[in-house]
Amino acid sequence: MQHFFAKFVVALSFLCLINGAWAEQPKPAWQPHTIFVAGDSTAATYNDPQHQGWAAVLDKYLDSSVVKVDNRARGGRSTRTFISEGLWQKLIDDVQPGDVVLIQFGHNDASAVNDDSRARGTLPGLGDESVDIHNLLSKQDERVYTFGHYIRQMVAEVKAKQATPILLSLTARNIWQQGRIERGSGQYGGWMYQLSWELDTAFIDVSNPVADALEAMGMEQTAALYTKDHTHFNALGAELHASTIIAALKGLKPTLDEQWYSELGRNVAAAQYTWLRQPFVANANLPSIFMVGDSTVRNGAGDGANGEWGWGDFIKEHISDKQFNLVNRAIGGLSSRTFVTGGHWQRALNMMKPGDYVLIQFGHNDNAPLNDDTRARGTIKGLGFEFEVINNLVTGDVETVHSYGWYLRKMIGEARALGITPIICSPVPRKIFQDDAPRIDRAVNSYPQWAQQVARQSGTLFIDLHNLIAQQYDVLGQANVAPLFADKHTHTSEAGAKLTAATVAKELHFILGR
Repeated sequence: MQHFFAKFVVALSFLCLINGAWAEQPKPAWQPHTIFVAGDSTAATYNDPQHQGWAAVLDKYLDSSVVKVDNRARGGRSTRTFISEGLWQKLIDDVQPGDVVLIQFGHNDASAVNDDSRARGTLPGLGDESVDIHNLLSKQDERVYTFGHYIRQMVAEVKAKQATPILLSLTARNIWQQGRIERGSGQYGGWMYQLSWELDTAFIDVSNPVADALEAMGMEQTAALYTKDHTHFNALGAELHASTIIAALKGLKPTLDEQWYSELGRNVAAAQYTWLRQPFVANANLPSIFMVGDSTVRNGAGDGANGEWGWGDFIKEHISDKQFNLVNRAIGGLSSRTFVTGGHWQRALNMMKPGDYVLIQFGHNDNAPLNDDTRARGTIKGLGFEFEVINNLVTGDVETVHSYGWYLRKMIGEARALGITPIICSPVPRKIFQDDAPRIDRAVNSYPQWAQQVARQSGTLFIDLHNLIAQQYDVLGQANVAPLFADKHTHTSEAGAKLTAATVAKELHFILGR
């Protein structure tokens, strides 16, 4: 038992490490009187020592004198039966302006639409389809809708009460294949993610951070959290899920004021990247194309703020999401180094499986200082094996800083070791023309060339975005290139991002042979 607790602490420490990776400015706070929870047995409160829902322990992380947790989750319910049985109406009647409602469903929505035992299933997907049935359980006529229909209803009614809905992906199940744990049952997490965009609603990915922590613990120690079955966890499993959700809440915009947390809650490191609402694998049955990089691949939260877009957000216009999951995990402001040291590369790698592809584009931020008190993100120039040991002025830690080529080789090697195909992209060009010169400036003996050399030396697929895009800018000319950028010379507008995305997609179609 002592060994188990040690492993559990290691998993929680791993979770805190990856949660604290993304630094942002202080965020405004909301001030709810109550945090409501709508969900199923994985969130509900029980007296069974082998089964406890995460929402049953959520209040331990909050100061009850300031904010109350009202857990309305009920075992065995789907979105449909939570509404049809009146549980949702009772919840929404009690919601006051400014409150928060956490909504997590999906485990039971995959059940049969009509049978004489549960009759709780919903139609799959987010569409407008419905089916009329004579319910074999209730003996009543009923119109059954899609999962998306019921979630839309809940979100609309929460917003009508001037409260804040937050959608959550599913809890983790103790189901393993080839040493990897399942990351969400079915496509419900992906559908919740899509709904969050459609409904302009905050989203918390529970499945992947918890899966990361459980894989760090291993199968044997994970089994100690799931002593009842593969879906329902005990109190320790509830703590792991609850602390994950608290960490994510701290990373939203707005968020709870820090003083509203209990001492336990204040000790949970914020998942400060939550507001970025990063995508993940939506359909485990499809291969995935991952993208990692900086703001030229995904700018901010990928919502076009300030008119700035990354090219990764428009790959979907050229490659069908029915053939591939398109997973853009790029984060603005990061270099190859800080993408690795911040845990972002590992989190993306944890989601990948053999047969997947990963596009890697860095360089714009690698030219920054190696050590300063704002970013400390630079890498040593070139491809060499030299390194420098620093006392990082941002993190306060001792760090060994390597070359740009070293970090690219690290990502290439770790991807290949898992059966994933890496594709190196040279960094896109900046909008820099010399006076009235017809050609845009090309970098010389710099990151585009170093990226190409790493690809050649390692036998890695390569897309020379720097020159491919520069050639198109040359043809367009300065006047026509100007609208392709949303700032002085780095971040593309929607039109500019689409031009680059079309170029990447053309190269990908050649690589993929389809």
